[in-house]
Amino acid sequence: MPHQQVKFYQTGTLTVGNRLLDKAQRTVQATMDRSNSLDSGHRACQGCGEALGARYAIDAAMRATDNQLIAANATGCLEVFTTPYPESAWRIPWMHSLFGNAPSVATGIAAALRVKGRQDVRVIAQGGDGGTTDIGFGALSGMFERNDDVLYICYDNQAYMNTGVQRSSATPGSARTATTMPLGAEPGAEFDKGKNVPLIAMAHGIPYVATASVDRLHDLEAKVEKAMSIRGARYIQVFVPCPLGWGSKPADTVKVARLAVESGLYPLFEAEYGELTSATKIRRKLPVADYLKLQRRFAHTLKSETQLARLQAVADNNIRRFGLIDEQGD
Repeated sequence: MPHQQVKFYQTGTLTVGNRLLDKAQRTVQATMDRSNSLDSGHRACQGCGEALGARYAIDAAMRATDNQLIAANATGCLEVFTTPYPESAWRIPWMHSLFGNAPSVATGIAAALRVKGRQDVRVIAQGGDGGTTDIGFGALSGMFERNDDVLYICYDNQAYMNTGVQRSSATPGSARTATTMPLGAEPGAEFDKGKNVPLIAMAHGIPYVATASVDRLHDLEAKVEKAMSIRGARYIQVFVPCPLGWGSKPADTVKVARLAVESGLYPLFEAEYGELTSATKIRRKLPVADYLKLQRRFAHTLKSETQLARLQAVADNNIRRFGLIDEQGD
């Protein structure tokens, strides 16, 4: 009997294998007409999750708006590594704001467009967790309260990476940072502190809130495109591992993000007008330790049964709260 060689094609890129997928199933990144709004030439660290998240999100927003998009960017890693003066890696109208006022700047842009009658041009504000959950929190709450027509995207790498890896209010319990060293009886960042901004955004009753992760490209793009189909204030928080600050391998960025989701530590969900509308089910629940062991910032946590149990409890509570596992699931 003659044998025929079986050829396996990669179906998630612009390679020939992508032709095996229906166009509706292809990601924005796997199409020839992607905008490449965050282009090559930036100075992000190798394996930077924020660079991936921003490229994915903005390209999806560009497709959803027929390339009619303006972005306001808070000070932080994303601003620094994409715009070293006098260069820029952005191929969209892009404005640098201060650390704490990106929502206000974006609101002003949206107001100017409204006065000019430009309903076709949409506005995005973006920043890291430091500029979002801490320094810019008041401006962000004001944007939500006024229901300004802006999509705010927070790229959550759980610390102030640009200024030396200091703790932010998005830093998880027990994590090592430059200001929460692994010392004393309870090393690392304290538990039961910080802010859950997606839930705070929901409490404002705004039209759309979602969480996403760089390991789920289809999900991330779909949520950005849905957000751009809605008017009013919207918020998406994207999980973006930071190899430098987390002590993970650059090649493991997507794997780290996937383990955070599959363990329940980072639930993916959507909400509209303050009500939860959907949550991404966990396909195979993994122990939190599988996620922690890839990061040096949690090396001490793995040696502490108490801290490990507390992080596992956080994940288990997320699973219950958001219904991340079907009743018949493991």
